[in-house]
Amino acid sequence: MARPAKIEHLSPQERAAFGKAARQRVPLDSHAEFVTTGRSDPIELLESQAVTRVPELVPIRYGRMLASPFSFYRGGALVMATDVARTPNSRLQVQLCGDAHMSNFGIYASPERRLVFDINDFDETHPGPFEWDVKRLAASLAVAGRDNGFSSKKRRQIVLATAAAYRTSMIEFAGQGNLPVWYSHLDIEDLLVRIGDQLDAKRRGRTQAALDKAQSRDSIQALAKLTKTVDGRARILSQPPLLVPLEELLGEQEAQVAYVALGSLHESYRRSLQWDRRHLLEQYKLVQVARKVVGVGSVGTRTWLLLFEGLDGGDPLFLQAKEAQASVLSGFVKTSGLKNQGERVVNGQHLMQASSDIFLGWQRQEGPDGIQRDFYLRQLRDGKGSAVVEEMVPAGMRYYGYICGQTLARAHARSGDRVAIAAYLGSSDRFENAIADFAETCAKQNVRDHAALADAAASGRVVAQTSI
Repeated sequence: MARPAKIEHLSPQERAAFGKAARQRVPLDSHAEFVTTGRSDPIELLESQAVTRVPELVPIRYGRMLASPFSFYRGGALVMATDVARTPNSRLQVQLCGDAHMSNFGIYASPERRLVFDINDFDETHPGPFEWDVKRLAASLAVAGRDNGFSSKKRRQIVLATAAAYRTSMIEFAGQGNLPVWYSHLDIEDLLVRIGDQLDAKRRGRTQAALDKAQSRDSIQALAKLTKTVDGRARILSQPPLLVPLEELLGEQEAQVAYVALGSLHESYRRSLQWDRRHLLEQYKLVQVARKVVGVGSVGTRTWLLLFEGLDGGDPLFLQAKEAQASVLSGFVKTSGLKNQGERVVNGQHLMQASSDIFLGWQRQEGPDGIQRDFYLRQLRDGKGSAVVEEMVPAGMRYYGYICGQTLARAHARSGDRVAIAAYLGSSDRFENAIADFAETCAKQNVRDHAALADAAASGRVVAQTSI
């Protein structure tokens, strides 16, 4: 994980000088560069990831990525990592999200039961240069804008607002003390106050309805949606291939052996939690496990749904155990130093998020094939919600990008040298203009990459299942 930079205890003036020196080495305008020559074949990159995934689920991944250029972009984190690794590097390190596209920002319930807005996906988190996350976010907005039919002028305005929000927020954080930065967060109620005068009655109603829906997404709601009652007990529904109970996946006899093994594995996960949360977890017993397909880029990695029971059947807890493979950034930057990839994800999430799931932890598990894999665990649903990108209008996407830029700056300010980064970015608009140029070039390349996947599916090079 990202550690405090070596200049942490230098004076603010010395830290600012470090940032300005980095600007001399890597000018702001250079971030517009996107090298199209000598690129790796994007289909080969996707195929390289398929090797370690569940074979029968890989076609679903390809099918979901084919849905649109934006869907391809969501699933193509490795493609993007390969591209940004060839761009100028500021060497101003932070803890990166690693996959900071716009759909990986959203709302969820904090432990205090308040809805907050933050980054909500950390599968690819890894230390690296701050601008890689900014480019991933900015390009996602350009890609989504193209999909939604926005003009090039509107798309540029959206990206400029996002990058400017990042730059000005980082400057603001640079002027704050360590604790104020650490405690900073975006509460949804505060956000609604800020944007209230920008919404008419209809939009306010739709916004409130979306928030109410998100707040209702918890283990009780998941119990009603994902289970049925059999002999008085809740049993996870069978919806193959997207949701398959362990008994159906392995057979009853092998499943019982697996449940015995899960007892000791549950204990190793428990030890990764804060002590009081271990105590809470001990009050639940494991009832059933099922394999679940989630996301776009994650499809094919092993993800398990774990149903626990508390006082009785009406007191459920759903946890999601998701396989954590090496970050897509790991081949391009210095290693994080952690041997457990689940721990990498958890530590990165704690470092970047203002408030994290109380059950966020990790474990290592040996599968039926005898291979040990790393996992991280969290609650399946806890007030989680995200914007519907396809329904956004230009003004809405512009403001959404703005708050994503602010949120990303806050996450980076917690782990990196915010004073140096702010000094590097400076007071002009050169950085956001360079990022806007990069984003548009990247979006055009993404269209070609999406088409390449469609060609690969049409030729039979890859098998894509588009009906799921």
